[in-house]
This record gives sequence, structure tokens and C-alpha cells, in this order.
Amino acid sequence: MKVPAQPLVVVGVDGSDSSKAALRWAADYAASVGARLDVLTAWHLPTTFAGPGYIPAGFDLGVDYDKVLEQVVDEVFGAERPSFLRLVVREGGAAQLLMEASKDADLLVVGSRGHGGFAGLLLGSVSAKLAEHAKCPVLIMHGQLVAQKP
Repeated sequence: MKVPAQPLVVVGVDGSDSSKAALRWAADYAASVGARLDVLTAWHLPTTFAGPGYIPAGFDLGVDYDKVLEQVVDEVFGAERPSFLRLVVREGGAAQLLMEASKDADLLVVGSRGHGGFAGLLLGSVSAKLAEHAKCPVLIMHGQLVAQKP
């Protein structure tokens, strides 16, 4: 008899308050259903950095984003980082990488607004694209949940 694979929850994190709320919710949900949790952040060089003359020697955005993601996760969980959590840093556009991750995920969680775009919009371009095109269910966090302790 084949044992079903452990469920996978993927959460997109960019350091914004909205993505931190998504991370908190995703961790609680993953714990409640016994799922693994992939915390994914994406990076890419802006097109204005296309020429090699603009990039200093030793410059590695991947390493910088590893550190940023570690800091965000530490800020959200402190010493209570879940054991089922895995940090994933990839080069590319956030929407595309999260869409690719949705192929293997049981749930994709993102914040409603990231760091880019226009402050007055309620739904960011990444979350809107994922809501329409992801290959698994998508939860878009808007605002903060207030935990009710019994």
C-alpha cells in the first residue's frame, strides 16, 4: 500500500507586513495538518543593472536574500522556529517562481500586498496573478489575524 506524501504548504515572503502575516498563518495551518512548510523568497536584478560594469565584484544577491529571509523568519518566530519549515531562496520573478512551486503544493499562501506597486491597491500584482493561475488553492492574507487564546 502506497503511503500518501506529506502535504506541502508554500508561503511567499518578501519581508512586508502582509507577507509576515501570511507566514504566521501558513505555519499555524501547516502545523495543524502535519504539512511541510516551504518559505519562498525570490530575487532578481532589475533591468537597469543589465551591464556587468554596474555590478561590484563579489556581489551576490542570493546570499543577501538568504540573510534577509533568515531575519524575517527570526522576527516572526524568534526561538520558536517550526521544525517543519524550510527556507527557499530562488532567482527570478516572484509570481513565476510561486506559480512553479504551486505545482507541487497543496496550498499556496501569500500576502495581499508586498513591497512593490502602489500603496492604495488592495491586491498586489503577484497575489492577483497567483489567484488566477496557480495550480493549487491560494490563500491571500489581507491584514492581521488576532489570535483568540482560550
